[in-house]
Amino acid sequence: MKTKNTRKLLILIFTIAFATGIEMPEYKVIIKEGPFEIREYDSMIIARTQIENSYRESTYTGFRRIADYIFGGNDQNMKINMTAPVISDSPVNNEGKYEVLFVMPKKHTLNSLPKPVSSNVIIEERKLGKVAVLQFGGWATERRSKYFHHKLIQLLQLKNIVPKRGAIVAQYNSPFALPPFRRNEIIISIE
Repeated sequence: MKTKNTRKLLILIFTIAFATGIEMPEYKVIIKEGPFEIREYDSMIIARTQIENSYRESTYTGFRRIADYIFGGNDQNMKINMTAPVISDSPVNNEGKYEVLFVMPKKHTLNSLPKPVSSNVIIEERKLGKVAVLQFGGWATERRSKYFHHKLIQLLQLKNIVPKRGAIVAQYNSPFALPPFRRNEIIISIE
């Protein structure tokens, strides 16, 4: 009986963790070496907000602001599909100002998206371009994000790749996904 219940629980966990069907931005992989990648992204439409607080509080507040927008907090009361990842500024070299953003579904343009009710949410086009990425699991806490940020910088130095600007943290999972099944990335624009 215990084995059957354990098996059912594991199946449920894997289903929740991997069967999300959530849209993600498209990119071209240029180099892949384990958890390290060089990618090229096209332009995308984003909803963003800026918060002055700790990394953790800024991430929570930013998520709530933009979630409010996509769940109908806009001039048309339109619900917009959730996408992944949720992106925030890296806590490295940050002075308490964090930008949090969601990528809007591909079917939308700047003209087709409703205007946010909140003046704290801004809709715009963003081009990440060529980036270096380091994937990691578990929670994207401030400490762990800083650790993997530094690891990515070390990898770039070893490969003589020049970073262009600060890093961002991409979190792909719902808050209910267990740490072993979580996917996070540190992303840095490169030349």
